[in-house]
Amino acid sequence: MKNRWKYIATTVFSICMLTACNDKLDPEVDLNQSEEQILRNYNNTGALLNNIYAYMPNGLYYIDNAMMASACDEAEHTLETSTIQKYNTGNWNANDNPDGAWGNCFKAINLVNDFLKKKDQVDLDYLKYDQSESVQQQYELYVENMKRWEFEARFLRAFFYFELVKRYGGVPLITEVQGMNPDYSKLGRKSLDECIKFIDKECEIAAENLPAVYADPGDLGRATKGAALALKSRVLLYAASDLYNNPAWANGFAHPELISLTGDRTEKWDTAARAAKKVIDLTSANYSFATDYTGLFRTYNNNEIILCFRDGANNTFEKNNYPIGYDGGNSGTTPSGNLVDDYEMDDGTPFDWNNPEHAKAPYSGRDPRLGYTILTNNTQFKGRAVECWTGGRDGKGVMHATRTGYYLKKYIDPDVDLLLNQSSVHSWILIRLSEIYLNYAEAMNEAYGPDDPHGYGMTAREALNAVRTRTAVGMPAIMDGGQAELRERIRHERRIELAFEDHRFWDVRRWMIAPETLGKPLKGVEITRAGSSFSYNVINVENRTFQNRMYFYPIPQKDLNIVGTSWTQNPMW
Repeated sequence: MKNRWKYIATTVFSICMLTACNDKLDPEVDLNQSEEQILRNYNNTGALLNNIYAYMPNGLYYIDNAMMASACDEAEHTLETSTIQKYNTGNWNANDNPDGAWGNCFKAINLVNDFLKKKDQVDLDYLKYDQSESVQQQYELYVENMKRWEFEARFLRAFFYFELVKRYGGVPLITEVQGMNPDYSKLGRKSLDECIKFIDKECEIAAENLPAVYADPGDLGRATKGAALALKSRVLLYAASDLYNNPAWANGFAHPELISLTGDRTEKWDTAARAAKKVIDLTSANYSFATDYTGLFRTYNNNEIILCFRDGANNTFEKNNYPIGYDGGNSGTTPSGNLVDDYEMDDGTPFDWNNPEHAKAPYSGRDPRLGYTILTNNTQFKGRAVECWTGGRDGKGVMHATRTGYYLKKYIDPDVDLLLNQSSVHSWILIRLSEIYLNYAEAMNEAYGPDDPHGYGMTAREALNAVRTRTAVGMPAIMDGGQAELRERIRHERRIELAFEDHRFWDVRRWMIAPETLGKPLKGVEITRAGSSFSYNVINVENRTFQNRMYFYPIPQKDLNIVGTSWTQNPMW
């Protein structure tokens, strides 16, 4: 980093053992100023907060231009040398983990801590003592914004801490800026319980002090009351789940408090349900289901979106994921047959390759979200049919063609012409309303079963059906089945509704079904063309592995080497 940024260098979690310094902060502030001058300026201090938002994950190209979908049973990344493949082969460890969340999140957390320490140094006297009406209005606006900044920052810190907790379990809780040569061995890892309670409390405080909506359209994308409540909902759902309450998988791990909780599970599920219901009932936020499922993922301004990462105009995602036979396309994240086969028929019955009628036209009469999410063989895209069949322009025989027989459609802008280097604005949805309904459905079903509203005004079944039957989807309601049956229905709905939104990788872990989902062969189809008809043969694309130690990430070994025995490594790593 530049020398003038020495004061910011101290914020980059000088465990700079964690990650290399990053100059992306530099352009935001005029470097021809002293630290004091920068901090006394309202706009500059606001820019420091805005910089922290840039550390939020962008799942469109999270690891080596691949989505996390390719590290679970949703997809296969066509570039076999991509580092994302290490998760599928099991060739990752404490010295080599493709996911850089440890360093990124701790860097962001320390930037938050630094901001909270310095935010009150802004000098507004030049406005305060000017009594003209317009200047006083500006002064009052600035004062209100500065009050809000604290709670935006605390929300962001909670967000980054949960990104760490879902990967590592209990982590060090750092709420003050660390000096240039800190002794991190004194910080230690906190218990999972302490971390969950800290995040929960920070979300609650942020929700009490953030607006439900912003009056200024320029503030779209900032943390809101709904975002804080929604993050709380997600955190408490995880905290009630199997992985966080069952350390038996860890082979007698000496510190179960780092990876599991104690206490009554029903109470935890109830707490998670109440948290989700608060978001659903937040009428002042004007949340509602999108009426266009496809369009939802090509905008950042939709009433279903609670929080998203706004990317600038580019065409990187299209270059990465257009089918190989289209100008500039590189195939990228290709959906698995495991996922495609899980999309129901449009009458709500399962799809079955052994049913001759299904096998004859496998992509007809299915849950409409299949067509919204995935490009299947012979469907129209950019003026022609996608040719996934062997010998087709997008099929086997072409280098880097899909190995699964499918291509991604979700998030793709089909109107971008890569030959003309056209671009479009992209956004990565971090939280949306459908997830909250499914959070509520899962928590209520686990606590009270399918049809007991328990005074909350909505049953688990009703919440599930709200997602399935809404205008953009139109699937039939689930009318029967007990708790166990509805549990599987809810899990299925999350798989379909939230596909490619970075939930599946974590859901199968917290449900503790990863061995039978991530550890089974990835499926696809081999397609043969005969005239105008096609035949489909289900194939194994790739054998994959999952070991119990993979339920949590290992703490990076290079950091354990520095802090010594005070930071316990996660089980079996």
